Amino acid sequence: MTGLTLLVLSIGIADSINPATVAAALYLALGHDGVRSVAAFTAGVFTVYLTGGIALTLGPASAVPNPGATVKHLIELGLGLATLVFAVVLWLTRSQIARRLMREQRRFRGSPFLLGVTIMAIELLTAFPAFAAIAAIVASGRGPLTEVLLLVLFNVAFVVPLLGILALRATAGDRGRAQLERLRLWIERRAAILLTALALAIAAALLLAGGIGLAF
Repeated sequence: MTGLTLLVLSIGIADSINPATVAAALYLALGHDGVRSVAAFTAGVFTVYLTGGIALTLGPASAVPNPGATVKHLIELGLGLATLVFAVVLWLTRSQIARRLMREQRRFRGSPFLLGVTIMAIELLTAFPAFAAIAAIVASGRGPLTEVLLLVLFNVAFVVPLLGILALRATAGDRGRAQLERLRLWIERRAAILLTALALAIAAALLLAGGIGLAF
């Protein structure tokens, strides 16, 4: 159980470095009533990602027969390789990432919660990190309650950067806002690199977990 928890946490933390959500939160933090906007945005992100994860885990994924240990580790290796391929695709399409990022930030400017819901609804279509975490959770053969608790843990890890932005915006003055603006611009310029690094980190975690499992 400890190994599964650490794997889910590591995927959630790696997935949290997501330019689409972090940059949008920074954009909202710099606007009028930034604290409330970031809080509503974070709630939208958390709600959709958790709800989607639970629906997949207790729905289609639950119908898959519980695999043995060897099959489980082979699944982890397969997911790791798929995520590695996904990282390559991200890098090859990097010129489109910045344009999409800016478009999503400015959408639904008057409704931060809806912005969070919309971004995560789009992200769910290609949420390889979440799929990897769900596959690992389902393959562990735990009960529904444990699966949901692990998904909650994954999603808490995912919104940690957003909660950090919220805390900084709530406690910082003009200097803090200037730091947030610099961070936003830095993320926008490096979105493709960050997304590729994120995918590579998750691929490494899955390949390591699968490789160690097969070796021992």
